[in-house]
Parts: sequence; C-alpha cells; structure tokens
Amino acid sequence: MLRRLYDWTLEKARHRHAECWLAFISFIESSVFPIPPDVMLLPMTLAAREKAFRYAFICTAASVSGALAGYGIGYYLWDLIGQPLIAFYGYEHQFALFHDRFTEYGGWLVFLFGLTFFPFKVITLASGVVALNPLVFLMAATLSRAPRFFIECALLWKFGAPIQSFIEKRFTLLVSLFVILLLGGFFAIKYL
Repeated sequence: MLRRLYDWTLEKARHRHAECWLAFISFIESSVFPIPPDVMLLPMTLAAREKAFRYAFICTAASVSGALAGYGIGYYLWDLIGQPLIAFYGYEHQFALFHDRFTEYGGWLVFLFGLTFFPFKVITLASGVVALNPLVFLMAATLSRAPRFFIECALLWKFGAPIQSFIEKRFTLLVSLFVILLLGGFFAIKYL
C-alpha cells in the first residue's frame, strides 16, 4: 500500500496542477497521510529550479496548516479519529513514548521532529491530545518545517540534480548535524 501511495504522490509532481497537489499532500501529511511532501517537492524543484522558493513556501504553509488540523484531531477527535489513525499506521509505541514528555518538552519535540522524516502526524496528534500551548505549537511547527523545506529547495536551486542524491542518502546525518549545531548554540548562549 505504501509503495502505491508513494508512486501516486510522485506522479502528482508531474501533474499540470502540481502546486495544488503539493499543497494538498503537504497539508494531509501533517495529520493523516504517510508519504512526506518531499517526494513531490524534490522533483518539482529540479524540473523548475526558478520556482524553488515558491514551492518551499507552498510546502511550508500547507504543512503548518495541516499540523494545525492534526492538532485539532488530537484535541477534539482523539477517541473518534486520532487513536484509530495511530493504530492504523502502527505508531502506538512511538505515541506512548512521546505522550508523557509533551508536557515538559512539547515545543522542542515539535521543533526537532518537524525537521526530520519522523512521521509528523504523530507529533501533531500528540500535541493536540496533551493540549500543548497552541501558540508554542504553531511557532515550533513553523520554525521547523520552514527550514526543512527551504534548505532542500535552496540546495536544489543552487546545485541541481547532483545534490538530490546527496540529500536523499544523507538526510538523517544532515538533520542531526543541524540539530547538534542548533542545540550547541543554545547551550553556548545560556552558559557562556
């Protein structure tokens, strides 16, 4: 099923209304859909590098809007929709691990996992379930999703196709280095 969804999503990158599909996929990925919008974002950006930052903006705005929908599902519809979705995707264990930590570290978790390929819907639903401060949630989602999509698009805009395989092969490493540098910066500001 996931392979068919992946292929379907990739096909939409070539559609004449690809920007609308990008917004739609970015929106639903933050709350219910298993395929990340990067599947569309990368080939669209390579095909029209002059539109790279437009695509990054569309992806970011739709993803953050979808994150608010995921928050709403977690907050208002957990028993009816949220819990069955978590069970459907087999994320019960991941969800249980994060639930207890959200009260104390919710904003940071939204920020950190919003940068990665970890299923963002788990984070958005969990944020709603534990009623994370909506302003903190919105800020953390925006501050994580924007760099993720804009950095990808900027690299593709600058370097083209050769950077795509580099990003795909080393995405986890790149995000890890970014998080380490970011946390190191906060540590330095706080203690130096």
